[in-house]
Amino acid sequence: MPAFAENLLRDNIRRLRPYSSARSEFKGAARIFLDANENPFDNGLNRYPDPLQRPLKARIAALRGIQPEQIFLGNGSDEAIDLLVRLFCEPGLDRIITLPPTYGMYEVCAGICGVEVVQIPLTAGFQPDVEAILAASDGRSKLLFVCSPNNPTGNAFDTALLQALLRGFPGIVVVDEAYGDFSSRPGALPLIDEYENLVVLQTFSKAWGLAGIRLGMAFAQAPLIEWFNKVKPPYNVNQLTQNAAMEALREPELFHRQLATILAERAILEQALPLLPMVEQVFPSDANFILVKTAEPNDLYRHLVSAGIIVRNRSSVILCEGCLRITVGTPEENRQLLDVLKQYATA
Repeated sequence: MPAFAENLLRDNIRRLRPYSSARSEFKGAARIFLDANENPFDNGLNRYPDPLQRPLKARIAALRGIQPEQIFLGNGSDEAIDLLVRLFCEPGLDRIITLPPTYGMYEVCAGICGVEVVQIPLTAGFQPDVEAILAASDGRSKLLFVCSPNNPTGNAFDTALLQALLRGFPGIVVVDEAYGDFSSRPGALPLIDEYENLVVLQTFSKAWGLAGIRLGMAFAQAPLIEWFNKVKPPYNVNQLTQNAAMEALREPELFHRQLATILAERAILEQALPLLPMVEQVFPSDANFILVKTAEPNDLYRHLVSAGIIVRNRSSVILCEGCLRITVGTPEENRQLLDVLKQYATA
């Protein structure tokens, strides 16, 4: 493992003797499995799943242009976030840095583990304040969470700023690209061979339309991925989830068709929403949602709820004052959304 990342690990993690499962100990082919205390009657799910999800990782590696050894698969991206905190942050001693407004699970995972959270807000233009981030960093700053495209603002961060953070931050930089498939801007994945302190998170929950199977991906240099595998539960990704993901990867046409529809509908909403009198600003989006500023966010939110339409009220979040976050729906759902908003404007 690269000395840089190994030096950041908690001492107890470095000394850890990982659990060895029956499926991980035996490597090869067999006719009869009597090693894992499973029910022997075949129903398609009576055996434990591959603990390292090898066939699925091979498919993902080919899709993303990387090596299978550079992939960790987890129970949603949240598992990868939680494992990162437990790998690198000593409770009561170390800290993580977040860039609000941002995804809330970074702070929740840190809080569960007793790890301090340092918040460095984005700039007024919703970009990382590199100077402030590096000024707040020290030897106790083990993780920096960067969400790009960012939730809830929707914009992708400037690549030059990300690289400045990768060069200057003393710990691991985690770039969460849950919404990356919706962006035309280059992501951070091509940088993993260059930066040993980079972890990129992606997910099957958004563009792939598989939020229900809870499958997240973490990409990094292979030695760092090995530590993910040492601390994860032995069978953290169940067989049904692996099957569903493999099926989706066999039908990329559906993925591309739905992605194209969402992007087209996002453009329609970006053109229509500014024409409404109560809309003060529509922020540019690289995601599958749009942040909309309005004079009366709470009243508008209640109006939408009364019509059976649920959006996310972000008006109490830093830098998002007066804003609602609206997910791009189907063409029919978006048409109904605009109709209800027009009714509000004329009431």
